[in-house]
This record gives sequence, structure tokens and C-alpha cells, in this order.
Amino acid sequence: MPLPQPFDQSGISRDAAGIARYQNLASSLVEMLQRSAERWPDAEALVEVDGARLTYRELRDRSARIAGGLRAQGIRQGDRVAIRLPNGIDWCLAFFGIQFAGAAAVPVNTRFSEAEIDYVLTDSGSAFTFLAGEPLPDAAPFAIESLHHHDLAAIFYTSGTTGFPKGAMTTHGNFLSNMENARRVGIGPAGEIRNLVSAPLFHVTGCNTQLLPTCAGGGTTVILPQFNVQTFIRTLEAERIDVTITVPAIYWLAIHQPNFREFNMSRVRRLAYGGAAAAPDLIAAILNAFPNAAVSNSYGLTEVSSIATFLPAEYSVTRPDSVGLAAPVVDLRLTDVSGEVGELLIRGPNVVPGYWNKPEATAETFAGGWLRTGDLAKLDGQGFLQIVDRKKDMVNRGGENVYCVEVESALTAHPDIFEVAVMGVPDEMMGEKVGAIVVPKPGREIAIPDVIRFARERLADFKVPQYMVVRTEFLPRNPGGKILKKALRQTVEWGKPLR
Repeated sequence: MPLPQPFDQSGISRDAAGIARYQNLASSLVEMLQRSAERWPDAEALVEVDGARLTYRELRDRSARIAGGLRAQGIRQGDRVAIRLPNGIDWCLAFFGIQFAGAAAVPVNTRFSEAEIDYVLTDSGSAFTFLAGEPLPDAAPFAIESLHHHDLAAIFYTSGTTGFPKGAMTTHGNFLSNMENARRVGIGPAGEIRNLVSAPLFHVTGCNTQLLPTCAGGGTTVILPQFNVQTFIRTLEAERIDVTITVPAIYWLAIHQPNFREFNMSRVRRLAYGGAAAAPDLIAAILNAFPNAAVSNSYGLTEVSSIATFLPAEYSVTRPDSVGLAAPVVDLRLTDVSGEVGELLIRGPNVVPGYWNKPEATAETFAGGWLRTGDLAKLDGQGFLQIVDRKKDMVNRGGENVYCVEVESALTAHPDIFEVAVMGVPDEMMGEKVGAIVVPKPGREIAIPDVIRFARERLADFKVPQYMVVRTEFLPRNPGGKILKKALRQTVEWGKPLR
């Protein structure tokens, strides 16, 4: 039996194509920020840790002057403008200045190689680039008034885990729909919320799910210029943070700092995570460390402007395997189902219209109005979604499908293991065998025979890793927290099979 819908469903209607849409949204990000500045002019909008602070009036006025500066340099509606700035207030001013000018922002991943950066700038045709160390454009204020939901607002380039990155064309309507999703699932409620952004702003988590919904609700976005676990902990208390989003590994590191208990965490009300599953014992430890916080999991992609599903806090302990229920205007379905598992398809007003300059990839990925995610998933009768693997990462062991996420979740429950990456190891007879790269918790050591015994108690025999490598460094991840398995495959030396 389906569960009662936990999210507010009011003010939603379906268009002629069957897509659910929110009614009465702002027409654009420009109108959104102007509304906030009119309603909360003196409220604190942005805080850069150990840096500047801006009110909503100051954010609006400076964004308009940057827009005037861009217009003075010849930037017009529809032009692309790149942002190559670190996390901070200048990044936010550049982003909103681009919107006020009617242009499309191209946030550049600061971790890209120079070749990837050159590709992004060339592929997007960016006419101007915000660079670190250079003054922001400044001229008489300008704000375009004619933008609508279908207008292009940004191009977010994927992390480039396979080939060169693809640019997801994000419209004002996509942004606004995602912002309302965030509000209704509880990440960005209106009011005096203080949201700590430790994720990169060039990523959809930092920008779309933290910065923008907080600005729409008149809250304060507190930005870490660069991540440091001690600064993260200190800021939670010093800036009276209500909400933050990060990957499970960061919460683990924070609560295991020797001085963690010296800080008062009673103000924190919402902790969300994504990018990786969290073991039940970690969820319990987080709840113990943050006594007044609700803990929630979520799932999203650049192509859905960030949020697709959200796990309400009341299920965080009982359903840690799930990434939650569909956000209010999101439809989910599975295709090519084998057993309980199929490829996840997503539809909604938050799904971007396609990839910039990639008509073939757009036609393949955005087919029939649905986004093909490339993720293999289960969807139960109550609406809970469980991601079991990336389609391209599934291990085919002699005709038996092994879902890497299932093996990773089992191994992560081992008391000495901090994180795991499971992948296929080529084998002449079986096609592939199961390999696992394991990272010990700080101060612990991993005995491989013990881990294999642990795995056999929890997994079918054909799913138990036949190769295992212990790695002392943390696993490489993209800005959204997902493990970069392509990079691992290129460097790992598996050695001899265990059996």
C-alpha cells in the first residue's frame, strides 16, 4: 500500500504533456532575488566564513551593478558567461550578475584539468569569464525584466567521468522548480534559516539546493571558501547553522574529531546527505552527535537540477537503503526491468531540456520526455526508491548480475571499513569477477580474510569479492560525492584472486 504523501502537494497541476508543475512560481531567478530584497532588505543574505557579509539589498544592488558592467562589455541576453572563481561571495555575485544581465552562467569545475576547462569555455562559447584575482565588472545597475521559465539560465557541465563533460542546459523554470522541491522536502524552508555550504558552488548541490532556495526564503547562506573539517565544525556553532548538506564521510570525520564534543550542536535542525549510502551505525552516530537534528538522504543529478527524491527523516533509521520518495512534481518509473531492477527514468519540470551542442546525446538521454538516468534501481509499492548500481558499473559474473552498491553496503557495515568501491575485474573464463577497494577507518587496520568471512555471512557466494585491495587514501570523488571509479580502474593493481 502506498504511503501517505509526506510532501506538500498543493498548487500543482499537470500540463498537456502530463508533466506536473508548480503554480505561481516567480518568472525567473531575477524576479526571485528582487522579491527577497524587497521583503527582507536588511536580512543577512550571504556570509563568507572569515570574510565579508551581505544583506539582501546589498546582494541585489551589487548584482545589478555587475550586470551593468557585463552589458558595458557587450554581453547580451542569451550570451554565455563563465565563472572560474572559488567558493565565496564573489561567486554568488557573479552568478546573480549574469542572471540580471539576461545571460547564462557557466560554472566551471575548479578541479577540472586545463584541457577540460578549455573544452568547457570553447564548447559553451563563453563571451566573458570571471577570474580569481580580477575585479568584478561594475557599472550603472541593470536588471532584465523579460525573462521566463523557458529561458536558459545556466549550463552545468558534468564531472567528466567518461570522456569530456556534457553541458546540462538549465532553464529558469528548472531552477525555480528545484528550489520549490527543496522547500517542500524541508531543505530550504522560508524564514531565518542559516544554511552552511561546504560543497562547491559550481555543483548543483551547493548552488541549486542550498544557495538558491535559501535566497528565495530570506535565509542566510554561509559559505566555506575551502573545506577543512575543523573549520566546518567551528562554523556550525559560530554561525548558528540550522541546515547543511554533505556526504556521509564528512559527517563521520566531523563527529570523530577529538574536540567535537567541545562545540554546541543543539542549533542544527537538518542534516542531509547524498552521493553515497550511509551505514545504519553512522546514522545512529550522527543522530547522537546532533541531538536536535533530523537526518535525511536524497538522490539527484545535474540533469534534474539537483533533487529527484528525498528520504524523510522519520525513515532514516528504518530505510537507510533507500534514497527516498519522489519530490512533489517528479515522476519515476523503471524500464528494461529484470526481476525487481530496471533503469530509472525521471520526468518533471526540474529535468533540463538537454545537453548544450550535443543533439545525439540529448536524443539518447532525454527520450520521450523522460530522462534516462543510467542508474539501476528498485521502486517498491510504497514509492521508496533504492539505487543498486550504475548501469555501466554492474558486474556480470558468468551471467550473474552483481550490483556494486549492494556489495559496498554490506562491506561498509564492517567495523574497520570506512569506505568501499566495488567494480568488475576482467576474467577470461567468467567475463568479470568482483573486486573491492577498501579504506580502513582512521586508526584501524583491515584483515582481508576477516572481511571476506564478514561478506560471506551477508552476501550470496557469487557476490563475495574475489579480489580485494586495501587503500590508505580516501577514495576519489566528484563534487557530488560519487566515487570516481574510472580513475580507480586506471590505477588499481588487483594482484592474485583470493579464491
